[in-house]
Amino acid sequence: MFRKVTTISTSLPSLDVTTASFALSRPHRTVLASAGRQHFSTIAEAAAALRSGRATHVVGALAFDPGAPAALWAPDTLTVDDTGPLRPAPAPDLPDFRVDAAVPEPELHVDRVRRTVAALSEPGATLRKVVLARALRLTAGRPVAASDVLGRLVSGDASGNGYLVDLTAAGRRGRYLVGSSPEVLVRREGPLVTSYPLAGSTPRTSDPEADMTAGTGLLASPKNLREHRFVVDHVRTALARHCDDVTAPELPELTATPVLWHLGSRITGLARTGSTVLDLAAALHPTPAVCGTPTRDAAALIGRLEGDRGFYAGAVGWCDAAGNGEWMVSIRCAELAADGRTLLAHAGGGIVADSDPEDELSETVTKFETMLRALGVVGAGISG
Repeated sequence: MFRKVTTISTSLPSLDVTTASFALSRPHRTVLASAGRQHFSTIAEAAAALRSGRATHVVGALAFDPGAPAALWAPDTLTVDDTGPLRPAPAPDLPDFRVDAAVPEPELHVDRVRRTVAALSEPGATLRKVVLARALRLTAGRPVAASDVLGRLVSGDASGNGYLVDLTAAGRRGRYLVGSSPEVLVRREGPLVTSYPLAGSTPRTSDPEADMTAGTGLLASPKNLREHRFVVDHVRTALARHCDDVTAPELPELTATPVLWHLGSRITGLARTGSTVLDLAAALHPTPAVCGTPTRDAAALIGRLEGDRGFYAGAVGWCDAAGNGEWMVSIRCAELAADGRTLLAHAGGGIVADSDPEDELSETVTKFETMLRALGVVGAGISG
């Protein structure tokens, strides 16, 4: 399955994705890792293990709520392929999936957006953006392996993006987070630090001319440009506490997934001594791209309206003893239950004062397509 690999191993041979407890597929690199005996519930614990030499690598996932237990561990084996994304073997036929429930029902999500827009529009309101999400609960006719879902996601993404994380280290034994995210929370390679936040999106179309018109319209949308600027300003300010020479473009660029155009901005800096990619991830998460601004107020409202998001809109990644590594925002994802038959998929959108509630519902429908296409769910049940 792999072409050329570098393997750091303490006890196990090289892994393939079917036996991995962690996988991160990116256009430039694939990282696979086994389970491990050292578990960490916080970034601080993981960072301390790396600095003390008790661990050479840390992999895993962060929950949306920074105060919730993380799923982080020191793997017994870590395999890195620097030649490109995962090339999964042809996945076996997946079982039939059906949408059992929308959480909440579409009408309630629209009402939540409407009430949030009203709060954002009040005179003197401190909130400027809130990201609201909803979920679909899907059930399969027979158990499915998380690695098979990952294979479908990676194969369906032109850049080969995908991830898989065993959530046992967070107390969710047998559960997996699996998804395909285009959004880089933070990457560190030597002193160079890069973040690539996405905020503002519009659906793509199969007609090339209409598709480009949609992208051009997104670049000119005052609502989406304003939403994107909130995120860029937050990321730039947070990185400046840990990095020198932080730079961000004045205007975003278009970036594409199979179903969406996004506004994206490449923000860079030079890490100061001692600032690991774990430290940087902690400083950035959660960004306004998945939470809102001001962060504390937006997170409080999300908690009241949605409850616990779990690992949706958290982060997935890895770090080595030198502080290098990469963390992706955990969007376009689902949590697979221990029985292998039930998935909970999430999708959300940024709400600002001039958001249209029905448009925001449609945006979640489009974002669900990444997971639903991989599972072979088409049409019925997508909107509710």
